[in-house]
Amino acid sequence: MGAKAQAEAIDALNAEAFRRLIRALKDKPGFGPALAEAAQDEVVYAVLRRHGILKPSLFERVEAALETVRPMLATHGGNAEVAAVEGNRADIRFLGACDGCPASQLTFYAGVKKAIQDQVPEITEVRQAKSLGGGGADTVHFTSPFANVPGGPWLTALTLKELPDGSTRFLELDGHAIILSRQGDQVTCFKNACAHMGLEMTDGDLANGILTCPYHGFRYALESGECLTAPEVQLQPHTVRVIGNRIEVRIQR
Repeated sequence: MGAKAQAEAIDALNAEAFRRLIRALKDKPGFGPALAEAAQDEVVYAVLRRHGILKPSLFERVEAALETVRPMLATHGGNAEVAAVEGNRADIRFLGACDGCPASQLTFYAGVKKAIQDQVPEITEVRQAKSLGGGGADTVHFTSPFANVPGGPWLTALTLKELPDGSTRFLELDGHAIILSRQGDQVTCFKNACAHMGLEMTDGDLANGILTCPYHGFRYALESGECLTAPEVQLQPHTVRVIGNRIEVRIQR
């Protein structure tokens, strides 16, 4: 059996094991709330989604709808991202040439808003968010799809000026060692601990958004936290939001 076939067989076996486990436990008292709580962990959620155990979140469905209009936006040198999904409202932010374009309102209503409301009828309000760092001090721009995951209080980490595009900072925040990184309009935050042995990576090599652990050479993409050396593990994320020019982090305990 080739390596690809073996990987597919293992993946199928894991999926069937999850399905049988869910069937065996679904009628147990408290199972539903327990599964929902466990799925708030990003890694657990990703694995259960991969195997079809959980349905796509509202955020993911809005993102999928937005993906259908991105080719049209790209022809004008622009793009768009989901800034926030809260209740029945989605906030969409234009990027690139679409940000501030005089025709952006027409593009928004004729393309983006229609696509989202056609494909995600639960979303009844679609708003255009200001670009990252714009707006007043109270303008909220969520940059993490897990911004509503329970955790500690929101803590101010840096300002956008202190984290320019393409930069990474290693900080101590509320007694926790973290890694803050910015790539364009995206800000990410991870626990400063290699997934291999939990060692801090402050002295690791950093190039093109890739951080290499100084101890055993594990390489991580700071845009996603993915481990390029061992794809089955990743950095532990902390949720991030940007309010005006202020970057705030919620530590996941």
